[in-house]
Amino acid sequence: MPPPDLDTDYLVIGAGATGLAFADTLLDESDAHVTIVDRHGKPGGHWNDAYPFVTLHQPSAFYGVNSTELGSGRKDTTGPNAGLYELATGAEVCGYYDRVVTSRLVPSGRVAYLPMSEHEGDGRVRSLLSGAETRVRVRRKVVDATYNSPSVPSTHTPSFAVAPGVRVVPPNDLPGLGTHRAPLPRRFTVLGGGKTAMDTCVWLIASGADPDAITWVVPRDSWLVNRVTTQPAPEFFDEVIGGQADQMAAFAAATSTEDLFLRLEACGAVTRIDRERTPGMFHLATVAPGEVEVLRRIRDVVRLGRVRALEPDRMVLDEGEVATAPDTLFVDCTASAVRRRPVQPVFQGDRIVLQMLRLPQPAFSAALTAWVEAHHDDEEQQNRLCGPVAFPHTLDDYAGAMARTMWNQFHWSQDRELRRWIRGSRLDGFGRLVAGVARDDEHGQAVLARYREQAVAAMGNLPALTAAAG
Repeated sequence: MPPPDLDTDYLVIGAGATGLAFADTLLDESDAHVTIVDRHGKPGGHWNDAYPFVTLHQPSAFYGVNSTELGSGRKDTTGPNAGLYELATGAEVCGYYDRVVTSRLVPSGRVAYLPMSEHEGDGRVRSLLSGAETRVRVRRKVVDATYNSPSVPSTHTPSFAVAPGVRVVPPNDLPGLGTHRAPLPRRFTVLGGGKTAMDTCVWLIASGADPDAITWVVPRDSWLVNRVTTQPAPEFFDEVIGGQADQMAAFAAATSTEDLFLRLEACGAVTRIDRERTPGMFHLATVAPGEVEVLRRIRDVVRLGRVRALEPDRMVLDEGEVATAPDTLFVDCTASAVRRRPVQPVFQGDRIVLQMLRLPQPAFSAALTAWVEAHHDDEEQQNRLCGPVAFPHTLDDYAGAMARTMWNQFHWSQDRELRRWIRGSRLDGFGRLVAGVARDDEHGQAVLARYREQAVAAMGNLPALTAAAG
């Protein structure tokens, strides 16, 4: 028997970070009914497919959904993140989202969750297991929470050729190597220069691999966000809020993209692995200083562009070839977490397309979009408050992305009720630090005054900096 038809106010496509953050806030801010559809069997989106040793880039304290804390608020005492606040593992994130759906959203009586299902358009939802179709009558809007979905190693298709006999695995397979009957590899070649490759290199070394047995293929070096500047507790006030003031000063004074990143490095906002090379990429990957030190132990770094083919005795790359040992295990970390997609209006009549509103916080952006949907009816005003921010794919893109982010924040500051919601949101990240500064705290007030002064100066310089970047 086919499942019964459903009536709902909002049909949310995707039960990942953004879809669940949107549904959670809409539940609190309205009396709407929400139906969530997802191809996975469990909530969490791409986290279901992530490699076992993945963690969040930034503290658990401001990730997830607005209503429910993630993590215990502890600091790590061991490993490269020691001294900084906890980073939820992939398993913890999946468990968290499962609890959010099964213990909060569905029991509310106003959320229907359809896993293992495909939205086929026009309100038709098909079960991937039975093929049965459910007709969902949407009273208000369809919410696309998949527009900026990442590609992950375990599900993407490599763009390079692999000859017979060459062993290539996603990072997901690494923890199980010791349980296989096949001989363990003695050399590892990690393909990709992004955060997944960095995580893989750090995990291999932490698990006992000799750094000299690792070859790392880095098509482009990357600027990296210093995780010290993203901590959620008052003890890091100077590094976080003072660091924000320093970054605003860098935006205010920079004369070019190169100058900007050197200024950001000088104030400790960003870092790089190889001090002798100027990075050509910035995807806002966030690392602890301890991780950078581990990565610097890898000396065999190949910088000849992207891999085009893997053959039994060599790698063929954009700019040359490299000989490889016969027992090498290649680890494919080339999937892109940030696909290039043009921005489009978030609010489009009976459709909402969730996008980034503040870098680099997709969950906060989705929750804020839900708040705006619940409290504003005028589409022009909704889109003014929710101007999409294009993710920076080149270094030159960053100034424009920050300008858009800052304009959004200015518009939010002009809406009293939205400003109050942001101040109380656990996803905001740093709002609590700012709100916690007492009026008689001379040092804290001076830092806030400096931030405000430099933010105004940054907004004055960003148009010229963006224009200079082309």
